Amino acid sequence: MESGFTSKDTYVSCFNPRDYLEKYYSFGSSAENQILRLLLKNLFNIFCVGGVKGDLLIDIGSGPTIYQLLSACESFKTIIATDYSEQNLQELEKWLKKEPGAFDWSSVVNYVCELEGNRVKGQEKEEKLRRALKRVLKCDVTKSQPLGAVSLPLADCLLSTLCLEVACPDLPAYHAVLRNLSGLLKPGGYLVIIDVLKSNYYMVGEQRFSSLYLDRETVEAAVREAGYAIKQFEVINQSYPSDLARNEGLFFLVGQKLSRSA
Repeated sequence: MESGFTSKDTYVSCFNPRDYLEKYYSFGSSAENQILRLLLKNLFNIFCVGGVKGDLLIDIGSGPTIYQLLSACESFKTIIATDYSEQNLQELEKWLKKEPGAFDWSSVVNYVCELEGNRVKGQEKEEKLRRALKRVLKCDVTKSQPLGAVSLPLADCLLSTLCLEVACPDLPAYHAVLRNLSGLLKPGGYLVIIDVLKSNYYMVGEQRFSSLYLDRETVEAAVREAGYAIKQFEVINQSYPSDLARNEGLFFLVGQKLSRSA
């Protein structure tokens, strides 16, 4: 266990995607899975009700998960998933290619189908997302070019769920990451961030990972400084159990990139 903020190397060597998936996304009745339901409801509202739509969505820091893209694939023709750690990218590829041992998302998918009025059933929904999810790419948000030399059109939407606060050791880094990401988004495009508030850490198995302490005012200031107008900021007073994480609520932010921003 480290004394300072968790390094990128620690994620590469110590983050176990299967432990993470089993604990946070098994979709039982536990508190963490109540939070998952809240995440899915709000993602449905943002993408299927709120009018956030377009051609290209880039998911920043996807981790090993696809839940955050299930409603997004109703509103975007093309989705790009990204993450820093190779093991998370491999986990996404397993699901994408229907390989043996891929995580079973069926309960989560069925719940989203219910939210969306059961227009499609579970397997059909997964296939729709697979068709939309064109690439799985390495991403380092701390770099001025987060996707490196990969050339993509400017996105209509950047989505980041439960990612940025664990990639930034301090507030200057958080501000820098938001500026870095802005270069991937077209003017007028949407920034959707879903994250925890006032968090210090979260657990995956016995491994503790650091989290940057953020409050609402800090997030709003950083997003505006990066060149966005805030269209929606909702706080939900739901927290993870203390043996899993320390946080005080979650937030759902929708911003729109101003024409003058980078």
